[in-house]
Order: sequence, then structure tokens, then C-alpha cells
Amino acid sequence: MKLRELARVYAFAAGLTVVSALFQPVPAAAQLFWDWGGGNVVGDSGREVVRFNPAFAPGQIIVSFGDRRLYFISRTGEAISYPIAIPRDEDRWEGETTVTNKRINPSWTPTPAMMAENPRLPRWVPGGHPMNPLGVRALYLGSSAYRIHGTDAPWTIGTAVSKGCIRMYNQDVLDLYPRVTIGAKVLVTWQQFGAQPGFASTRPRSGPPLRPMDPSDLPQRF
Repeated sequence: MKLRELARVYAFAAGLTVVSALFQPVPAAAQLFWDWGGGNVVGDSGREVVRFNPAFAPGQIIVSFGDRRLYFISRTGEAISYPIAIPRDEDRWEGETTVTNKRINPSWTPTPAMMAENPRLPRWVPGGHPMNPLGVRALYLGSSAYRIHGTDAPWTIGTAVSKGCIRMYNQDVLDLYPRVTIGAKVLVTWQQFGAQPGFASTRPRSGPPLRPMDPSDLPQRF
């Protein structure tokens, strides 16, 4: 075979390889860098079962900003503990409320205040999108704009970064979501429990009522 014909054969083969690659299914760009959920648990989320004070009723949620953990009372004297991201210092709040709504793959719409602060934000992000700030599930708290939700930024879990909402790993909110019923009681507090496996937590404490919240006080991470 002549050199020129051999070169043509190699070029044709290379072209087929490129075209084939273009039609192969690939993950969304965000998924190349972090796990956004999708129903699969990837890695260690930090979720664990802990002993908890039996004064709390099964089905109740205790969010401890002090511990940076969310506790779901699975049965008397026992809770499932999840790591969370908490509000920044300027957005501190606490109180007692209930779960008033639940959403699978909630969509996200930035408020006018968010758009003014960052005009590059999309006007709307569909539910299930790998860069949706609410992640794959959301629990709505009372009549406020506060939510317990997943996140597109799992590296923020354990830090104080939100504008009031409680962020969870997507794999953790997928675990919590079916356990929680509409009307479930939620205590949000800065009290520290330090609950560990085999640790009997402190007594419950009621906090002040939820403060009024401006509609712009929604999570701004995108």
C-alpha cells in the first residue's frame, strides 16, 4: 500500500473514532467533578445512627446549627444523624416549625435581588439539573422560605454558607425524604447535642419563633 493511501486509511479511522465518541452518552459536566445524587450513594456521607434523648418523638427533626447536623428521630431514644451546611452568621435564626411541603427535583428561580447581585445567574433551573442549588429533594418549613434541601455544591456541607436554608448531601436528602411526613415537627436550634454512637444527648430546648423572612433570603449558590 502506498504511503499516501495508508495515510488516508489512518485519517478515516481517526475520523470514525471522533464521530463515535460524539454520539456516546456522557455525564453532565457537573457530574464529572462531584456526585449530585441520581439515586446512588457515592462515598461516605457521614450519615450515622446515634442514641438520642427519648424526650423527642419519632418522626421529629432536630436541626442543630451548633453541631452542624440534622437529627431525624427514627424511634424513641434513637436518631439518624446527617451532616449539613448551615446559615452564615448574619443569617442566624432558630425556632420551631413543621414540614408543610415536599418536592422531588424542585426547580429553582433566583429572586430579583439575586439577579441584581449576579446578573449572570440563569432565570430558571429545571428540577433534576446537576447544577440546581436545591439538589434532588426539598422539604419546606412552615410558611417561610426556609428549606431543608440537597445541593449542587457538596463541598459546602459542614460549613456556614447559606442564607438560612439547611443544605444536605444529595444522597442524604434522598435517604431523609421518604422518612419525613407532611406536618412533621422541626426544631431548629443553635444548641449543641454532640450526639455520637452510644451518646445520650441533652434535653430538648424550645427556641424563639421563626423571624419574618424577606423573599430574597433564598440560597444564592448556583
